[in-house]
Amino acid sequence: MKIEIWSDVMCPFCYIGKKNFEKALEEFSFKDKIEVEWKSFQLDPSLETDVTTTTAEYFREKKGFPEAQAKQMTAQVTEMGKSVGIDFNFENAIITNTFPAHKLIHLAKKHQLGAEMEEELFKAHFLQGKNIGDDKTLISLGEKLGLKSENIIEALSSREIDLEVKHEIIEASQLGISGVPFFVIDQKYGVSGAQPVETFREAITQAYNENTVALSNNNDASCGEDGCNI
Repeated sequence: MKIEIWSDVMCPFCYIGKKNFEKALEEFSFKDKIEVEWKSFQLDPSLETDVTTTTAEYFREKKGFPEAQAKQMTAQVTEMGKSVGIDFNFENAIITNTFPAHKLIHLAKKHQLGAEMEEELFKAHFLQGKNIGDDKTLISLGEKLGLKSENIIEALSSREIDLEVKHEIIEASQLGISGVPFFVIDQKYGVSGAQPVETFREAITQAYNENTVALSNNNDASCGEDGCNI
């Protein structure tokens, strides 16, 4: 069985969803029979790759949210994060174009390190205040997982990997995915948003047993191009 997960490393609900999904997955005796693939999605592809901004500035300038509303939103997400062991640091988070980060994930996937690379990028962005659009940062994160610096540099400039990332983004659009995280289980069932552990548990169990289940189209606790829903 295969589970595909569309995600953007700038999406807090993707990080929360990852924690809940992985906790559910650990409960199954057949977890080793499940292939998990992380796929690319960009919340804001219009961002310049060489420009950064703070979370507050981004909400104000790009989304038009008043400062009070932005603070309320991040405070709510911070509380959700604490419930799964994530200590979000939105004050220091650097907003930038995530396309280079997705290219690094694609390289990591070729070494069966996709989930591990997602985790390192989430930590770098949300906890450590690192610029995940910066080549030096990405090289350092890749090396931490054992990837060779020369391979990372090559991947970040690779047109072939550009196309791989774009293909997954187009695939998401073709599937009608407008917000992330989005989980496609066994090419049959969809789960949208940072659902609780029990929701992932039930969906995986039903898919594994090849039972019929309706698609979950609940877009709460997800992020899309227009912002995040709480």
